[in-house]
Amino acid sequence: MIILFHPRATGQRSCRLPLSVLALAAVLEGREEYEIVDQNIEDKPVEKILKLIDTHEVELLGVSVMPGPQMAAGMEVSREIRQLRPHVKIVWGGYFPSIYPDAALNAKYIDFVVRGQGEDTLLELLDALRGRRSLDSILGLSYKDAFGLPRSNRERPMKGPDNFPWSPFLRVPVKDYLRPSFFGKRTAVHHASIGCPFNCSFCGVHAAYGRDEKMESPQRTVAILKHLISEYGADSVQFYDMNFFLREDHAKELAERLAPLKLRWWCEGRVDVMSRYSDATMTAIRKAGCAMIFFGAESGSDRTLKEMQKGITTEQTLAMAHRAREFDIIPEFSFVLGTPTDPEGDTRETLRIIRKIKRINPVSEIIIHHYTPTPQPGKEYGEAEGKMSFPDNPTDWTSKRWMEFTQRINTRTPWMKRKTKKLIDNFEIVVNSRWPTVQDLEASRWSRMLLQVLSAWRYTMHVYRYPLELRIADKFIQLRKPKRVSL
Repeated sequence: MIILFHPRATGQRSCRLPLSVLALAAVLEGREEYEIVDQNIEDKPVEKILKLIDTHEVELLGVSVMPGPQMAAGMEVSREIRQLRPHVKIVWGGYFPSIYPDAALNAKYIDFVVRGQGEDTLLELLDALRGRRSLDSILGLSYKDAFGLPRSNRERPMKGPDNFPWSPFLRVPVKDYLRPSFFGKRTAVHHASIGCPFNCSFCGVHAAYGRDEKMESPQRTVAILKHLISEYGADSVQFYDMNFFLREDHAKELAERLAPLKLRWWCEGRVDVMSRYSDATMTAIRKAGCAMIFFGAESGSDRTLKEMQKGITTEQTLAMAHRAREFDIIPEFSFVLGTPTDPEGDTRETLRIIRKIKRINPVSEIIIHHYTPTPQPGKEYGEAEGKMSFPDNPTDWTSKRWMEFTQRINTRTPWMKRKTKKLIDNFEIVVNSRWPTVQDLEASRWSRMLLQVLSAWRYTMHVYRYPLELRIADKFIQLRKPKRVSL
């Protein structure tokens, strides 16, 4: 038996379908005995895993790991299983071990790391464990050699979703994952592509999945969504693709096929790509149920965007804000502030662009992050190599300092001055109070009005320092919200 473990990443009210382990389950279905254990809905995952080990011949425990809380949960469970059942081999896969494979392998309880796309690598690893092939022949695999030193094989070329079977939804309680969101009462999630073809020099996706994008056929995307609607009552969907819209012909065909499903949905796009779409394609996307699109605007400085190799301009971002308003789609613009080359100048220009966006399209959602460097296959953006030393094991990654780093709460980068960080944080409080997000389903009308009234003068007068009244108001609002109860 193979156990596929999905560590806790969020609370039960916010959990979504565990797409990573479902993708692995798809290639095991019908050929291997396996079980999925999802800590996001399973209260006692260790007990369940131990029971499976004691009642079956378990060959491998596969753990899917993202940085942050999921990595910490994965570490705790993996360490406990190794201590209690040391004969079971443990493999980590997912974003964290893909970009930090040596750090993962430095943990005594991790035997193997799968980098990037894991379906074929998992099957070949099982063959190796059964003596049918050697570890050094498996692309995308990192492991410990006879001396306990980390070894990484060559990267595995990515395959498109159509090369693999559907997720075996019958293996998980799907209805428990269809939670309310801004988009509907029963929101599903789906991944219709893998990879990213663009050259952004700050993004960790390239280290994990390379610079290519393989897209699912529109027919298959719609067939899967129809299944989720008919069998489980899904009424909305969030697409987790890095670039849901890549080619206009593909986007239009997909929109036309989605329209009859009557779903409301969210996805990610690029301002340069979508700003070139025709009005007919934009109309089709809106009629298909698209309610919100996430855009990585990244910076309000064209110089910074060029250094990042982002491939967009600030004018394109402003144009997309206008087009989204024209077609009644909420744009969600994400910015990364505090870049290594000119954190102060980049911050000033980015705050200026955000204010322009709000003038053009007030319903635009604004997401602000502090810049966090990640390992790159080539030269790192801002020549950040050597300026920061990353942890070399999972335990150190779970420390307060590095958990805040991975969640972008407090990155503590050496090039960021304290006053610049405070400006960014204070501006974020003011702009988010002036325009509270529509995605907070628990926010009452009175709480939104309170924040808007309190922040109006600050935003108008460009006064961001010491927003104490907004912090107090937000705490008061959080205390007044109904207590969350597990469903």
